[in-house]
Amino acid sequence: MRDVIPAYPPFSLSAVVESHGWVQLPPWTWDPDAGLLTRVERLSTGRVVALRIEAAPERSGVRVEAVDGLSETEGCEVVDKVGWMLQLDQDLSAFYALVHDEPRLAHVPEAAKGRILRSPTLFEDTVKTILTTNVQWSGTIRMVRALVDRFGAPLHDDLARRAFPTPERLAAADEASLRASGLGYRAPYVLDLARSLAAGDRDLEGLREADLSSEDLRRELLSIKGVGDYAAASLLMLLGRYDAVPVDSWARTLVSREWHDGEPVGRAEVEAAFQDWGTWKGLAYWFWDWRHQTLHETIEKR
Repeated sequence: MRDVIPAYPPFSLSAVVESHGWVQLPPWTWDPDAGLLTRVERLSTGRVVALRIEAAPERSGVRVEAVDGLSETEGCEVVDKVGWMLQLDQDLSAFYALVHDEPRLAHVPEAAKGRILRSPTLFEDTVKTILTTNVQWSGTIRMVRALVDRFGAPLHDDLARRAFPTPERLAAADEASLRASGLGYRAPYVLDLARSLAAGDRDLEGLREADLSSEDLRRELLSIKGVGDYAAASLLMLLGRYDAVPVDSWARTLVSREWHDGEPVGRAEVEAAFQDWGTWKGLAYWFWDWRHQTLHETIEKR
């Protein structure tokens, strides 16, 4: 399979991939020099494939390469998953029009920024988001890698490369095994979510296209054990709902430095800083040009 999937312009693969630290988490890999994004993915048929994704000519979309011999259904699934992960159909023209006169956001349309890399399933994004709470970024990487290495389905020709585990696979595990993978207090949260999905008690993927207000969607996310205000706001961003800011200690630090001379601030001050951006406030926060921010701090936090 080798398909070109178009994107709503403007589009930049590197801008999406480097939008946050998700690409550092297995089963993603990114070669910035070659402009090559790869991912091991388990399809609904049970087949595990390696996806190779690169920019199409003139930044019109992406070229996707997968193993030959995919059925038509499998090929369509790959196209759908890549489109979702890279938000290829997202129209950001309304956001670009708003940021035109804001110096701290003027770089966004110029660099085709605004899309945020996400996983092919809300389950994977939810688990990974839970694993970002109360831990440094290096700890999140270790936990995700352990989950993939221990519970992910391997490629048939490279057993060291594995897909993200399915809810069914994690549901069959026990809490002790997840704790042994370094998840700590998060283990029962991940296990509860996996088991509820495997049993059909929760339709998490249905939230991706649900006709719900952002507030109702937020309440659904908050009903998941281990998902608090920060995690819910982060997941809303990944679902394309930008009317909330994911407020954590890093957000408070940034806003404190930017507008409050380093004095301590809380959630209210962070929300107020971006209130004027309305339904786009999350993106305005995410792509703000933080003059005090350093690359090391960004990578360590996200």
